[in-house]
Amino acid sequence: MGNSQSALNFGAGPAKLPREVLAEVQGELLSYRNSGMSLMEMSHRSKEYMQINQSAHDTIKQLLNVPDNYKTVFIQGGGIGAFAAVAMNFMGRTGTADYAITGTWSARAVKEAQKYGTVNLVFPKPDKPGNIPDPSTWTLNPEASYFYYCDNETVDGVEFPYIPETNGVPIVVDMSSNIMTRKIDISKFGCIFGGAQKNIGPAGVVIAIIREDLLGTAMKICPSVFDFNEVSKQNSILNTPATFSVYVMEKVLQWIKKNGGVECMEKESLRKSSILYEAIRDSKDFYNCPINKNCRSRINIPFRVGGPQGDEALEAKFLIEAEKRYMYQLKGHRSVGGMRASLYNATTYEDVVLLVKFMKEFQTQHCK
Repeated sequence: MGNSQSALNFGAGPAKLPREVLAEVQGELLSYRNSGMSLMEMSHRSKEYMQINQSAHDTIKQLLNVPDNYKTVFIQGGGIGAFAAVAMNFMGRTGTADYAITGTWSARAVKEAQKYGTVNLVFPKPDKPGNIPDPSTWTLNPEASYFYYCDNETVDGVEFPYIPETNGVPIVVDMSSNIMTRKIDISKFGCIFGGAQKNIGPAGVVIAIIREDLLGTAMKICPSVFDFNEVSKQNSILNTPATFSVYVMEKVLQWIKKNGGVECMEKESLRKSSILYEAIRDSKDFYNCPINKNCRSRINIPFRVGGPQGDEALEAKFLIEAEKRYMYQLKGHRSVGGMRASLYNATTYEDVVLLVKFMKEFQTQHCK
């Protein structure tokens, strides 16, 4: 893969981690705090891990200003496991839920939810993602157990610019790819969840933030490890958790805190995405982003090379030339094609500047 010291990782996830966090983990790998053991070898009920676990919970609450009437939990099973967990925890209240499909992951969430109750699509599934229909066209069910949407579609590059109005129906939102990248009003949501492997850690752990009045309503078929109430009662140590993932996540959370918190992450996110979108715009269609301007993601930016529809031969060459410059994982998702640059918190402004410089050089060399 080339020189790992200078690699620029634009992968969608598992994604780039802050180098100083990786160095700290490396220094503690064989002996955590001079214990003579790696954290990976320690009991999940040891005082060392219990402190890490509590610090992770406390730092999430601090960084996101989580109100006192919310609980945080850590579960395993990734995003797809969380899709099922959400339905099993909340859909039993009325047997139905509202879902908004704006891309790949909200569509996958619907497939899981349909196993446990009736799903109402608040607008028809789009033939081609890239837009969010105007809320005036939505059909909401006032009896829904919850309203579900994906705040940022990692594959499709669609991000909600607002919090939907649901007239009192609890909102459940998947923030896997943009949590900790902008300030949010937690009180507007019934449940927020997200996999750690984009902005806050390695793969293996999902965090969920749940309003207390929604706890304790899980279906009888819900496994204990997916029952948010049961996991919360045990402070996310109901069973053996993904201890190493939580350990690294806690360090990333401290890194976010040290670097100005979510407010500074948001400023950097806007700064990074702005220069990339400007480069795409200024290319006069040599590069093209197919997403409607009013819902373009700051985090995952898909684009085609060689024209609006893309030139596959030119795109293949783009990837080869990018890797020669130690720029990796720019290939778009197999279902979409083209390119995709993921600009998570650990991706620096300087990384994006180098990407933009390469894009301009490539255009100069290959523009017809």
